[in-house]
Parts: sequence; C-alpha cells; structure tokens
Amino acid sequence: MLRLEGTRPIISCDGITRRDFLKVGSAAAGAVGLSLTDLARLGRAGAAAKANDINCILLFLVGGPSQLDTWDLKPNAPDNVRGPFRPIKTNVPGVEICEHFPLMAQQAHQFAIVRSVHHQEAPIHETGHQLMQTGRLSRGGLEHPHYGAVLSYLRGRRTGGLPPFVVLPSPVGNTGVSVSHGQTAGYLGAEHEPFCAMQEMVVSGIDLARLDSSAALVEAVDDAQRSFEETADVRKLDQTEAAVLSTVFNQHAKKAFAVDKESPGLRSRYGSSTFGQSCLLARRLVEQGLRLVTVNMFKTVFNQVTWDCHADGGALATTLDDYRELLCPIFDRAYSALLDDLSQRGMLSTTLVVAMGEFGRTPHLNPRGGRDHWPGCWSILFAGAGVRGGQVIGESDRIGAEPKNRPVTPAQVAASVYHGLGIDLNRRLAGPQGQQIPLVDGAPIHELFGA
Repeated sequence: MLRLEGTRPIISCDGITRRDFLKVGSAAAGAVGLSLTDLARLGRAGAAAKANDINCILLFLVGGPSQLDTWDLKPNAPDNVRGPFRPIKTNVPGVEICEHFPLMAQQAHQFAIVRSVHHQEAPIHETGHQLMQTGRLSRGGLEHPHYGAVLSYLRGRRTGGLPPFVVLPSPVGNTGVSVSHGQTAGYLGAEHEPFCAMQEMVVSGIDLARLDSSAALVEAVDDAQRSFEETADVRKLDQTEAAVLSTVFNQHAKKAFAVDKESPGLRSRYGSSTFGQSCLLARRLVEQGLRLVTVNMFKTVFNQVTWDCHADGGALATTLDDYRELLCPIFDRAYSALLDDLSQRGMLSTTLVVAMGEFGRTPHLNPRGGRDHWPGCWSILFAGAGVRGGQVIGESDRIGAEPKNRPVTPAQVAASVYHGLGIDLNRRLAGPQGQQIPLVDGAPIHELFGA
C-alpha cells in the first residue's frame, strides 16, 4: 500500500518505493517517462520482491460438487452410492478422477486433491460459504473476513493502485438463507471490501464470455478510476502525486480488464462460459498486481444448472446428467487452461490456486437420482505457490461419507491458504472494540507443501 510515514521511503510490495515511482513520473497526469536504466532497475527490484509475494486465485464452486462424481469416485460401492460415472487414470500413477475431467487427468502432477474435508455444522450453503472462505462461522454479530480482505488488511495495494481483492463475476447472492456468504471484509471494515461489492464495477453488466464491447469495459474502468481517486490513500497525496497515481491506475486497470486483447486461441482454451472467461480475467488481474481474485462459478443455486444436484425439479432441477453434459466439462476446460496459462507465464510458482465448494453430497443417491447436501466429507483442490502436485491427501471411507484418515477441517484449509500465501499464522487481526483476533484456529495441511 502506498502511504506516507514521515520522510522514510515506503516500499511497495513490488519492491518499488513511492519516492522512486514519483521521481520517474511525469508531474502531471500525462505519460510516465522511464528510461531503459530506470525500467531495468525497477524491474529487477520488483522481480526480487515478488519472489516471496504470493497471489491467490480462489475458484469457489457454488452449490457444492459431489465428491463421488468428481474427484473421489467409488467404483466398487453399491449402485445407489457410486453413481453413473467411471474413474479414469491420470498422469500420476494410482490417482484416478472422474471420466468427465480428461484435461485435468493429464495435469494431475500440477495439483493436489484433499479428499477428507469435513465439518459438523448445519448442512446449508451459507455455513459452508463462511467456513471455507474465512475458516470460521459468524457468531454473535461478529462477521469474519474473507482471505482477500485479510490480504488487503495485511499487505494493502500494490503499485498502480489496483485493489488487492476482487470478486468475479459478482458476489454470491441468494442461496436460501439471508446471512453472510463469507465474501466480505467483515470486522476489518469497508476499506477492505472486495472491489466488485464495494465499487459495483469490474464486470457488473458485462458478459465476460463476449468482452468485445470495449465501450462498456472502458466505462467500467473509468468508474473504477473515479472510485480509486476518492480513496483515503489518494486523498492524502498532493495534487501532482494523485494525478500520477490515477494515471497509472487507469493504465493498469484497462490493461487488466482487456480480455478481448487475448488471442482467440487462448480465450477458446478457457471456454466461452462466463466461468471460463472469469478464470482468464483472474489470471490477467493477478498479472497486473491484484493479490487475490475469487471467481464464483455461480451466483445462486436457484433456477439454473449448478453443482447443487438435488434433481428436485423446479428451482433445484440440476441432475448428474448436468454434471456430465455441462458442469464437469466447463470446469475441466477452465481449470486446466488456468494452470497451463499460469505455468507457461512463469506465474504458477507465485500464484496459489484453490478450487473448492462449500460441502459435498450425500453418499446415497436420493429417490430422484440426485444427491443432497453433505458436509461429512468432500474433496478440494490446491495448486501452485509451493503446493506439491501429484498427490492425494486424506481418504474417505468406502462410500465417501466421512474421512477414513487425515480428516481436514475448514480451519485447517484456511491455515493452509494463509501458509501458502506466506503469512505468519501467529498474526492477529484488529477486531471490534480493540479485540485482537487470531488469524487462524488450526494448523495448515503440511503435506500440501514441500519438494
């Protein structure tokens, strides 16, 4: 975060001091002039700092994917348990996943599967949303902050003024109960809210699958710039400094959101779905300096195809046929493209990629051939940023109902996210009335990390 503290130069998380930046900038809101020497020096400083500055892309699979029909199949279980799908081999010996993830199967060396996540709280979407994105339940009016809000609080903005925390393509909406979904700043305050919720921009009203409307995109970025210029950080600066920072923000933002500038081949690789194009945009945002991007695969579980496969008809009509025909192929394509893209750009080593839903599904099929809510056991994925891919952590029992070994709680998932981001787990956060709230309530999944 750029800030003033006496006359001492404050180093941004890119390794560039505010004084360095202003020294090479124009005195007005025009072009920022940099010599080749300046660029080389600042580039080296930024690269050195970024080596230990991890970003995160969190793919939140709203609805709760079935563990038995995605990444923890039970081919030897009874018919009413195992479901209609077959396992396929991956490129890691002994690791199998659902047949409808063929692209992921060829990348199993890059990600780890945790098959023993569980909790004992109410089996509703909102409980899982909170637990999996904050590590805790909101109780007694105390709403805990999302990982991105904590990153914003602890590390602030990078050079260029882009927000630390963004949610794409929109925050989670109605999923049945009117409580927090765990995607806010909670007690950390409005300053650390996710950008799309606080500024009502990013891709609001823009179809990510068809980002050819440059006028709509430019308007959204211009709105963001105006909001940026009103932030407390910018208001502290004098007119010249603020003008330079505003210009750089504009340049960074427009470059980040210009998904239509990517090659048709790469955009096609991610898929034409809103989720696929959101994953591509997430990569671009991280590349331009955002710290954490959450991509919600769905906004609600009602009246659309989601992972919430009750097969009830009406507003909850999703079936396992929808898994086969739509959901698994969309995720397979987008996730594999994201890992490949990050890897080819040299970004996977500094970007933690987490894919998870809020719970699993009942081990026994319901009378309609669907599965209902089940927080007793499910699977999530980790990749990048020091995660040792090609492994499975934890094991569920013979019907995927509960952990057989190495049970993992949401608190441990949260600790693993923070550990992967390089944050000291002994940190405390400033809560209401001067409270000092521990960052985490559990230990990280140490097996995830290492050579």
